Amino acid sequence: MKKMLFLLIILGGLGAAAFYGSQFLTHLNSAGYVLIGIDQWSLETSLFVFLGVLIAVFFILYFSFRLLGWTVRLPTKIKKRVANNKIALSQKALIKGLVDSAEGNWEAAETILIKHASHSGAPLIHYLTAARAAQSRGAFDKRDEYLQFAAEHGDDSEIAVGLTQAELNLSGQQYEQALETLTRLHSINPKQANVLRLLHQTYQKLEDWQSLRSLIPSLTTHKVLMEAELKLVETEVFSNLLKQAAEQKNRVALQTLWAEMPLSIKVMRGVAAIYFAAMIDVDAGASIEEELVKNLSANWSETLLVLFGNIQSTDPVLQLETAERWLIGHANDAILLMVLGKLSGQRTDYAKAQRYLQQSIALDPNVQSYRLLGDLALTQNDASAASQFYKQGLELAASALVNQIDTRSV
Repeated sequence: MKKMLFLLIILGGLGAAAFYGSQFLTHLNSAGYVLIGIDQWSLETSLFVFLGVLIAVFFILYFSFRLLGWTVRLPTKIKKRVANNKIALSQKALIKGLVDSAEGNWEAAETILIKHASHSGAPLIHYLTAARAAQSRGAFDKRDEYLQFAAEHGDDSEIAVGLTQAELNLSGQQYEQALETLTRLHSINPKQANVLRLLHQTYQKLEDWQSLRSLIPSLTTHKVLMEAELKLVETEVFSNLLKQAAEQKNRVALQTLWAEMPLSIKVMRGVAAIYFAAMIDVDAGASIEEELVKNLSANWSETLLVLFGNIQSTDPVLQLETAERWLIGHANDAILLMVLGKLSGQRTDYAKAQRYLQQSIALDPNVQSYRLLGDLALTQNDASAASQFYKQGLELAASALVNQIDTRSV
């Protein structure tokens, strides 16, 4: 439009110039003439005719060159127009594919995304979305094929493609494949937050607690998880490492883990109970007796109390005296009374043991106290009493089991 306006202005200017020129020459009583000589040839014409021919030739040449330029550029324009149309179609296809994927129409989404991916300005999004659609319908071979296409068509997209692949592997419970991909990505960019987050999830699924423990500093430094989440991860890691060491009956590993464990985790009852129970199981209860007493004094726990009663102390007298001091603040604790009965029986103070155990049952009947009373009766060669205590303990256990079944059925 601008070019046309410019041309009209030029034509108007030329017309105005010709008009005023003719008026000027008319006033001079002479139209003027032009004489052109070439060798023996000569051409004579009026000035107006010459100017008219000159203008005509100019416009003929001008439009001829314009037409020639337009003709030369025509294939490029057609190609560009076709490409733009394809890009527009691919954009519509991408939107349609995303909508189908969101609505769960996996096959439709996959088909339309792949069909238009090669013409898209963002083929990476087409292939990654198609891979997710293929995963959702269980077509893992197609998923991997689309991920390969994405890697080939995306510039600097290795992290993006790898993360998608790892997420899909995790979703499909292909944990080893996910770990392989994430290990490679971690070597490329050790600070990438999403890589660290997925590595954390993968180690959890694989129950590779030692590797997850090694990852905790990076999770902390790069703020991949919130503080509360990190604390849960640390607790889970050390708890499971303690369990593994306990299963292996590895006393050195247990003590090393406990020494390296943050204090905030040590004071958690469940974690402390795992450690103390494991140490008692490897016949190292005497080495943790003092620390167990400190834990009980600071945080009263029936679980730790039972563990204290299971320690084979190097000083049984002091062990019993320590437990009896706890009666000052926990006189009506049935578990404490049961432990006192057990420790008294081990010191062959049968009368005291029987008294503590009967007090425990009076407060809260429990199977362990009945069993200890039965063992005590056998030690004193009273088989009839022992049989009666064992029977009461079995009845109590059976009743508890029936109640548990009834509760679950409701």
